Amino acid sequence: MSDRDMVLLTGASGLVGAEVAARLTAAGRGVAAVLHSNSRIRRNDGTAYEPDLRVSGDIRQPGLGIDAETAAGLAGRVGMIVHCAATTAFDAAPETYEELNVTGASHAIALALAWDVPLVHVSTAYVCGLRHGVIGEDELDVGQSFGNGYEHSKLRAEQLVRAAGERGLRWAVVRPGIVTGALADGAIREYKNLYTVVKLMVEGKLRTLPGRYDATLALAPVDHVADVVVAAAVAGFDTVAGSTLHAVGHDTLSLREVSDVLAEYPSFEVATFVPESTFRADDLDAIEREYYLRIGTLYTSYFQRRLSFDTGAADRLLDRLPPRTGKDYLRLLLDHCLESGYLGAPLPSIEETLARTAIDTTEARA
Repeated sequence: MSDRDMVLLTGASGLVGAEVAARLTAAGRGVAAVLHSNSRIRRNDGTAYEPDLRVSGDIRQPGLGIDAETAAGLAGRVGMIVHCAATTAFDAAPETYEELNVTGASHAIALALAWDVPLVHVSTAYVCGLRHGVIGEDELDVGQSFGNGYEHSKLRAEQLVRAAGERGLRWAVVRPGIVTGALADGAIREYKNLYTVVKLMVEGKLRTLPGRYDATLALAPVDHVADVVVAAAVAGFDTVAGSTLHAVGHDTLSLREVSDVLAEYPSFEVATFVPESTFRADDLDAIEREYYLRIGTLYTSYFQRRLSFDTGAADRLLDRLPPRTGKDYLRLLLDHCLESGYLGAPLPSIEETLARTAIDTTEARA
């Protein structure tokens, strides 16, 4: 290993971060994982992962909260920063998005500039906001509105990254779609976001939702996302410097296709999507209305957008097309959910579901 062949990685205990860490190690790179607590790093398949260095830190603090002595030692060893840490919750408070997603990114940028190393920043494809059509990898702020504060915070973080390029930062941005299970077997270690609303739908807790059957979802297998991040950081940074890469599957899934696949499973309820102009929460019964207002509303903007994502730069980097993520892949995901007991198990209460979101936000600080 050369003197500066180590990667400083934030968010190593997260779903994507753990897979990135393992791939960096497999590629012969040392990994210094910035962790807010003494978290156990667990890969998507459940196996434990131990980085070369555990670095105590907090992305909310300048220098990522790394103490001065440790930072001085790392400065001569780190040759790349990969910033995966963020909250992906859709219902976080504005100050949480500011601290974790915006300020956290600014601290990663400042450290990369101070150490004169490149930065790979992990964002989201949904910085496109409430748009339709084909979304280019080089597009960012085109005056779009947003479905939630998470999307807006990630756009603001990307703006900081691009602006820092004018001060000498060498950067690349990876934008995952909706992160979902592994390509081989559909396995995923934690069920949140899209999985949450699918569970409520198939168990009949959300029976009617505002949406369009021609709206599309862009799924992103977790292993493909990690492959793109690591390729950008290790194999091809010079070729993608100053670029954004969409890490999404080959196929978008329309809500019609999703509904058709769900209908193949006899134990599943299939929600009905109605035009937003005719949907009224007051028409729902008391229990469904409660689930809709407290959880369903977090996701319904994704049931309105008719879009797809260009992946040209990511395809060239990997020298292959993205993986197929159509109806067969959706069946794989659902089969794993059934086999693991996530679907078909007793539904958690609203309070338990919201508490799980709060835990996700806490873990995102590192």
